[in-house]
Amino acid sequence: MKIEQIYTGCLAQGAYYIESEGEVAIVDPLREVKPYIERAERDGATIKYVLETHFHADFVSGHIDLAKKTGADIVYGPNAQTGFAAYVAKDGEELSLGKIKIRVLHTPGHTMESTCYLLIDEKGKEMALFSGDTLFIGDVGRPDLAQKSDLTVDDLAGYLFDSLRTKVMTLPDDVIVYPAHGAGSACGKNMSKETTDTLGNQKLFNYALRANMSREEFIKEVTDGLLAPPQYFPQNVMLNKEGYESIDTVLSRGAQPLNPEAFEAAANETSALVLDVRPAQVFSKGFIPNSINIGLGGQFAPWVGALVPDVRHELLLVCEPDQVQETLTRLARVGYDNVLGYLEGGFAAWQASGKEVDTITSISAGELADRLEKEQVTVVDVRRPGEFEAEHADGAKNLPLDYISEHMAEFPKDETFYVHCAGGYRSMMAASILKARGYDNVIDVAGGFADMQKTGRIKTTDYVCPTTMKKG
Repeated sequence: MKIEQIYTGCLAQGAYYIESEGEVAIVDPLREVKPYIERAERDGATIKYVLETHFHADFVSGHIDLAKKTGADIVYGPNAQTGFAAYVAKDGEELSLGKIKIRVLHTPGHTMESTCYLLIDEKGKEMALFSGDTLFIGDVGRPDLAQKSDLTVDDLAGYLFDSLRTKVMTLPDDVIVYPAHGAGSACGKNMSKETTDTLGNQKLFNYALRANMSREEFIKEVTDGLLAPPQYFPQNVMLNKEGYESIDTVLSRGAQPLNPEAFEAAANETSALVLDVRPAQVFSKGFIPNSINIGLGGQFAPWVGALVPDVRHELLLVCEPDQVQETLTRLARVGYDNVLGYLEGGFAAWQASGKEVDTITSISAGELADRLEKEQVTVVDVRRPGEFEAEHADGAKNLPLDYISEHMAEFPKDETFYVHCAGGYRSMMAASILKARGYDNVIDVAGGFADMQKTGRIKTTDYVCPTTMKKG
């Protein structure tokens, strides 16, 4: 028997490969399915099941393509209704895989179809729990993502409380928990950087599994402090539930090279967004006017989802020539399938053609410290509220990047202002969006708050009441 976690850091997502006696189950696969097929081929094995823990909101699963290419059965737990052929298992049902069994545990709460899969080894020992978004390391799934439900968030949190206590916490302490996500995912709020643990440890250290916790306490703590989910989440749910185009088709369609003239024409003649995925500081030195920067080197796909609300939006790509396939794949993971093409030869070709170029001024943290010492300047911190509350520059204003469109009017229009994040990745996204909206007075702080702290010259505050904006 083999269990392998296939973790994708930019999505903070864990898929799983389970093999016994030449039969394989894949749990929560990403959309690009070739790696799973090749992994099974190396074992001389056949993929028998694609086990889906729920209808994912933060990525498009590879369940449909994987089933079509391998003949595997797509399996969901109770309550799942799909637009494609799938096996909806009963609660407590056991699926045979080689010499092991996988027991279906219906655990509603995160969503009503949420299901965990309990692996029972050759000797009948309950060995591993593939917990999806029901149980994370250090947290549990947020209960506010169910689509088209008459249930309230508190109702779902109550279901989750019951599921954890009747289906999960009753399992042996030495069961290994394999969740669908780790730190960085928007599917929870307090996830650990660790991606596996024993259930016994989680009973000791996971706030949501406290033995003496009342139902009311659980509901309050699980729902407290939840930020609004990214706007692309419900669209990904529908793709996972109803179906989608083959990723092979999507990648082929998007990989269309456009010379600078054709690229410019496509940008002018369509509503396509020009998405530049180069590193922040490279982008700042020269880019196509009105393009948006989301660097491929960070949590690229979730940020595209947060900042481009409609997955159907047409896109034109600016990237290095050897990054086209990676960019298209990472976009497809979150359902952004409508790429019209990419700039052939990259930004260098655009420059060589003599076409218009824009820039964003980016200064060091030391330069910001110099200016703060000489004059009163406006600093905008685009980190998330929790980061801002932990510590921030004195007098800084918090306008999180996640909700930049909603807060656009709060950015200064008639004065120069400085934007920063933690390390410079998000601030350049914000600066590019602002520049595209006509804010020519924005200056980026390279290196972000980390470099600002290193100067030792910028005063900070460790807490501000998010409601009153007064020091607490």
